[in-house]
Amino acid sequence: MSKAKTGTFDDLLAMTEEPLRAVAAALREVIRGVDPNACEVVRLGDRAATYGVGPRKMKDGYAYILPHKSWINLGFYQGVELADPEGLLEGTGAKMRHVKIRSLEDARLPAVRDLIRSALELRKTPGG
Repeated sequence: MSKAKTGTFDDLLAMTEEPLRAVAAALREVIRGVDPNACEVVRLGDRAATYGVGPRKMKDGYAYILPHKSWINLGFYQGVELADPEGLLEGTGAKMRHVKIRSLEDARLPAVRDLIRSALELRKTPGG
């Protein structure tokens, strides 16, 4: 793991705008519902929590929660490879994509849960 400062999810919430704290917590619950064994690493320097099959961000991670001022990015490290029938994914990076989550309702959309499930399965695939 890098020498970047790590912390707890509560530390991340403390850095998050008040109206979005419940949304961030709900996203965490959704991820934990899909993957109860997710390895959670909160990197305070990144202002994000990564979820993966191990602690390494890019090698093991499949999703992350990154709070902004008016929304939360639910990001996917292998986002370009995910099926997205609802058209939720945004971004132009070589591999990563994200969904802007603005409310509890957004966090709990079945399509969001499906993206998380697909990202986990992709990461667990050999060579994934």
